[in-house]
Amino acid sequence: MVEIRDGKKVLITPVSAEDLEDINIGDIIYLDGDLMTCRDVAHRRLVEGGRELPYDIRDKAIFHAGPIVRPIEGQEDAYEMVSVGPTTSMRMEKFEYEFTKLTGVRVIVGKGGMKENTERACREFGAIHCVFPAGCAVVAATEVERIAEHHWDELGMPETLWCCKVKEFGPLIVSIDAKGRNMFEENKVRFNERKDAAVEEICKHVSFIK
Repeated sequence: MVEIRDGKKVLITPVSAEDLEDINIGDIIYLDGDLMTCRDVAHRRLVEGGRELPYDIRDKAIFHAGPIVRPIEGQEDAYEMVSVGPTTSMRMEKFEYEFTKLTGVRVIVGKGGMKENTERACREFGAIHCVFPAGCAVVAATEVERIAEHHWDELGMPETLWCCKVKEFGPLIVSIDAKGRNMFEENKVRFNERKDAAVEEICKHVSFIK
């Protein structure tokens, strides 16, 4: 569902395709509920290795991130988030269509843009890709209320599936919406259209440089 809270648009898991209909590229949203860290190896295991995820992320969210966590003293098998910054989403691009199809994930969060596979996945299956601001890993950790589960620990801390409960996780900038529009790609076209005029103007002021 979607809730407007103190002027913020907050997606609350489970998220439906209908919840995403009025969300467009460039929108800033926040997330409440279930967010699972999920990087290269987990994508590869699912798509190429045919292994099911041990945690159901249908109508939930994943985060392309390799976090730092630490045990909570005095509690058995309990961990807290120290830092959880986004990693480059493009590394998952070749897997994301099949991954979205197989898992039913609704919200994909990472860093930087993605391309045709993710556009197609978002358009066909009703999902979105969002960008979490880079350099804010410690801030992101404060928005993780708790780590509810963890799986595939044998992959090491960055690649483990850390299944988190989050509160107003964000800000998240929508880079690909459920209609398949891609903010990064559209901006490239727009910026390139303005490039020649900008270069010409700059050259007027620096022509003395040899």
